[in-house]
Amino acid sequence: MPRYVWFALGLLLQLFAVGGRWDLPLAAWAFLVFLLRFLRTGRPLPGLILAWLVGVAGALFWTVQLAVPLTPLTFAGVFALGSATLVPFAVDRLLHERVGPVVRLLAFPAALTAVEFLLGSFNPFGTAYGLLAVTQHENLALLQSLSVAGPYAVAFLMGVVATAANHLWENSGFRPALAVAGVLAAVLVGGQARLAFAPAPSAPTVRVAGINPSGASLEAAGRLLGTAPTDLAGVSRVGVSTVRAASEVISRQLFDDTRKAAQAGAKIVFWSENAAKVRAEDEPALLAQATAFARQWGIYLSVAANVYLPDAPYGRDQTVLVGPDGKVLWTYQKRHPIPGLESYEPGTGPAPVVETPYGRLSNVICYDADFPAMMHVAADIMLVPGGDWPEMGRIHTKMASLRAIENGYALVRQDFNGSSQAFDFQGRVLSQQDTTPGDNLPWIVDVPTRGTSTPYRVVGDVFAWACVALTLGAIVLGAARPVRRGVNRPS
Repeated sequence: MPRYVWFALGLLLQLFAVGGRWDLPLAAWAFLVFLLRFLRTGRPLPGLILAWLVGVAGALFWTVQLAVPLTPLTFAGVFALGSATLVPFAVDRLLHERVGPVVRLLAFPAALTAVEFLLGSFNPFGTAYGLLAVTQHENLALLQSLSVAGPYAVAFLMGVVATAANHLWENSGFRPALAVAGVLAAVLVGGQARLAFAPAPSAPTVRVAGINPSGASLEAAGRLLGTAPTDLAGVSRVGVSTVRAASEVISRQLFDDTRKAAQAGAKIVFWSENAAKVRAEDEPALLAQATAFARQWGIYLSVAANVYLPDAPYGRDQTVLVGPDGKVLWTYQKRHPIPGLESYEPGTGPAPVVETPYGRLSNVICYDADFPAMMHVAADIMLVPGGDWPEMGRIHTKMASLRAIENGYALVRQDFNGSSQAFDFQGRVLSQQDTTPGDNLPWIVDVPTRGTSTPYRVVGDVFAWACVALTLGAIVLGAARPVRRGVNRPS
């Protein structure tokens, strides 16, 4: 079969393996096989240029699937991330004719893992794009490996399956393929055993409620302001009394819904990202109201607010947790505003942790959960107030669910204009609510109060760093060796 068929299959399948709404789980495994076959059977430079175009096309198609606003910064970021996916293919193409079978088997998966890890850890977009594990969110047996080696382990497994398949394709013997099949089977069996036999996370539980601002209250506030409540610069030009009246419309509805949740038995209530809108000067009054409310109903109340500021960046994205005794237990500011879309001043410090009768509570805000390293928290319940748009919301919540498996806690994501979901520490969905209609009742879910410790939370990214070292070692080894005659020479 002509090699450009392999290219076409790799391109097509990669478009449905980018962490978007239309992912096909098997496509994420198959496109790697076909692109490697295409690259290994042709001249390096033309092949790598086409492989680079595949990566860029996939990144741009991701923005289409999720309706990501393409500002100059987000376009540049997505273009760079798509370009970076070329690196592992370049490593394989330039080394596989120079090294022995073991390195030829492992160099590509190691490089694939290393690139995912370095991008996920050191670029401002985190793992929002390019994390292959996201494409497998329905395969909980496979994803249990994240509790051991972290979110980048799936990329290694996919990469080694691709090189083993190409090893077979090259008629180089069955042993590597059988070894890889054995490893993959062990991962899946071990994951299924963890799901079946790990201590059940169902009891005891605590009732948690998530609250969104309603479409009606936001529209009413917008009519008063003469602009959207989310237009921070515009709101800064509106009179004080008008802003205060608009803020009161929203906060009244939020407290009314919080009361309904408390009456339904919720002991932990948290609002979605930027739910309240309040001037900095009026923030103490809002928190005083929250304090009285928490005392009255005996609840833990997390107030998520966009605090209007008079000057640029015109807003502060934060949460404040108030205990049932009225004490403020944390004030947390979003660590990772979305590049190109949010201009908030980033917060500092780790995710907060508070001991309660319902386990250790912690909190990050929305996009923070796309940075796995900051989610290594010794918590039992992780609260993630989020704010999305319909195309992004469901998959963004699935992205966050990986953090629960990695770190051994229940994760509850209350998402405005997307999908609110709760997950146990094995990634099972406990409850969900579609929040795109805009006028949802309080969402209530019973959540396990005890998490577990995972190897990944304890040791961190040791496996990923080992893949970085293996990649560098393979490059050094390959550079010192000549091309081996008879190994996949271009046709």
